[in-house]
Amino acid sequence: MAPELRQLRYFVAVAEQSSFTGAAAQLLITQQSLSQQISALERMLGAKLFERDSRGTTLTGVGALLLPEARAVLARADEAVAVVRRAVRGEAGTLRLAFLATTANYLLPPVVRAVRERLPGLTLKTEETTIAPLVQGVMEGRYDVAFTRPPKVDGLASRTLVTEQVCAVLPEDHPLAGRAELHLHDLAHERWVLTPRGSWEPWHRAYDDEFREAGFTPDVVQRDASIRVLLGLVAAGVGVTRLARSSRTMRRTGVVFVPLAGATVSTEMVWRPDQTSPAVRRLVDVVTDLAATTDLTEAG
Repeated sequence: MAPELRQLRYFVAVAEQSSFTGAAAQLLITQQSLSQQISALERMLGAKLFERDSRGTTLTGVGALLLPEARAVLARADEAVAVVRRAVRGEAGTLRLAFLATTANYLLPPVVRAVRERLPGLTLKTEETTIAPLVQGVMEGRYDVAFTRPPKVDGLASRTLVTEQVCAVLPEDHPLAGRAELHLHDLAHERWVLTPRGSWEPWHRAYDDEFREAGFTPDVVQRDASIRVLLGLVAAGVGVTRLARSSRTMRRTGVVFVPLAGATVSTEMVWRPDQTSPAVRRLVDVVTDLAATTDLTEAG
């Protein structure tokens, strides 16, 4: 049978006060109750813990051995309670974050930095992935929060963090590379490199509508799921593509980003609406505040 935490607290109080009277006053209990609990602790341990005489109360040899151990147990118990309280406030625990490949390059550093500064008790596990496994991972609970671009699927809570320009991405020696702005129909006769249609059908349905409104169907000569590969293909002169302006941070040479008139795209933070984790709520608040005070496309 193990001592109760209360008994260990009483024991430590008496040892530190060297007085049952002083310890009882500190603990806000009667001296009789304190003496009863110390006696019960001594019976449980089978050893006397204190000597009382006219000079006061002193620890026995056994009591002196118990004191550091009791303090350690109480400190660990206090820490356990503190951890739980931090978790209830959303200040402790582990969160799994997923970043779309096109957002991780600029968004992951400021988000992780802000959370570490404001919620240092949270452990973040981050992963870069593509859109389909990202959405599925959030829906199935493998990711707590994800950072992605619309259109997405119904059933996820979301918050828009930033809206930015969509650009035509051209080889740096392209005849249109020096333009301040382009319209999508200016690229009607170009060869295109795009992501695979199966990578995320909602995106490609939206692209189809935009190309249709511009009056053409793109001549797609190559597809690849990697934005870095697409940028490399553009730099090599294989074709042109269209990407969010922030994607320019993924390649600095060989390509030019020219804004497309009237075309914007947002980055969203998404999570399951039935998510009850206090840590998720705190993270959502921290990142929302970050987005309101920082140009996230430049912060990475």
